[in-house]
Amino acid sequence: MTLDLNQLRELLAAIAQNDIAELTLKSNDFELSVRKGSPTTGNINTTVGNTSAVEVSGLPEAPSGLAISTASAPTLEGKPTEITTEPSAAPPLADSKWEEVLSPMVGTFYSAPAPTEAPFVEIGDRVRTGQTLCIIEAMKLMNEIEAELSGQVMEILVKNGEPIEYGQPLMRINPG
Repeated sequence: MTLDLNQLRELLAAIAQNDIAELTLKSNDFELSVRKGSPTTGNINTTVGNTSAVEVSGLPEAPSGLAISTASAPTLEGKPTEITTEPSAAPPLADSKWEEVLSPMVGTFYSAPAPTEAPFVEIGDRVRTGQTLCIIEAMKLMNEIEAELSGQVMEILVKNGEPIEYGQPLMRINPG
């Protein structure tokens, strides 16, 4: 298995977009471990064979929340490379009084009861305690997620059909 720089960029972008917390790829030639988190904990480490590292400049920065540190990663020319970037600071919560609706489980987010039906809520909608906000499919079971407070939906942070993790913010609600 070979991994060129374009494939590495695509992989990192996909990880950043899908909120994957940790990923490990192994082959006979290399091992790639990716962990996302705070700037002090997020990193990527790659080790390939017994080759020495060569620094490559002019590479794009890693997606927000990822730090990349590779040692001896092969390129198309077969020469080892080293990529090092520092993660960007995570964006602050849009408004500190907004309450986040967190996912209580791992699964797939659905904004509507069926593909042809209207979403449960949209940005700007007023919601009341106990109102269904979305569905999370987990192990073929559809779990309705209800509002724990009344207020206005300010942000919907995930897209319909997107895989989500436990504790991942789904929406932000302005209570009141």
